[in-house]
Amino acid sequence: MAQCIMSISEVQDKFPHLPGQFGLDPKAITITRDGKPVMAILPYDVYQSLLEKLESLQETLEIMQDEELMASLREGIEAMERGETVAWEDVQRELGLE
Repeated sequence: MAQCIMSISEVQDKFPHLPGQFGLDPKAITITRDGKPVMAILPYDVYQSLLEKLESLQETLEIMQDEELMASLREGIEAMERGETVAWEDVQRELGLE
């Protein structure tokens, strides 16, 4: 995503107009102090999308840290690669889903 760089003083002057700017050109705005980035302003939908991605990554990391679960997953993948599969109908019958 493209971004715009503004100093704190520029943002102070333009702040009331930023929501309209986001509607026309949804770029992240990097805010600088003394030429160094100190914060960012994002359109809300971009912010929301980032939060969802972070939550998904956190869940993935939690799963990957579960050694028992990961060992079972690896075993299942290896069995599948060896062609050791079970027909769906057999699974349904075994679980009493028929």
